[in-house]
Amino acid sequence: MQSEVFDFSAAARVAGVDEVGRGPLVGNVVAAAVILDPERPIEGLADSKKLSEKRREALFVEIQEKALSWSVAYATPAEIDELNILHASMLAMQRAVMGLEVKPEYVKVDGNRCPELPYPCEAVVKGDSKVAEISAASILAKVVRDREMHALHQQFPDYGFDRHKGYPTKAHLEALATLKVLPEYRRSFKPVRSLLEGHTS
Repeated sequence: MQSEVFDFSAAARVAGVDEVGRGPLVGNVVAAAVILDPERPIEGLADSKKLSEKRREALFVEIQEKALSWSVAYATPAEIDELNILHASMLAMQRAVMGLEVKPEYVKVDGNRCPELPYPCEAVVKGDSKVAEISAASILAKVVRDREMHALHQQFPDYGFDRHKGYPTKAHLEALATLKVLPEYRRSFKPVRSLLEGHTS
């Protein structure tokens, strides 16, 4: 549906949507959708990247308690490899919106494009710092993905997932060069693909 034929200002139930984890070499891309309850305001919502881990964790609980509806969804490394990261991110966001128990009247998505949805949708560049619902979604997605990385660190501490969260830092690439490529890695991403091709050549 086209946003220009819909009066966004008249809608009551706004779902904010954001994803976390496009850049890492490992793990799911995680998306969240949140419909806030105007009767239960949440103070301090902001772009999740600008909040401390402690603040994100506190807001994570508050959002789940106070939101009218919320949903978290994923696209797996296998889906990322099959679809590419952009389409996998769209799929995760689509799943998050469709997982909402309360149906939105329209949707605001962080970024410059919307996933395929049965609702009017508006893309908002830097929406995680402009739209409260998107900020809330970014916090849920960030906390869930960080927890996944901490869990992976518990299984495989030599990779340093608790520090770099799967992003291709110098330390991560150095560790990966001396360790095996785990099933959780995205094989289509260049540093991983190059390593695998080197092992098979």
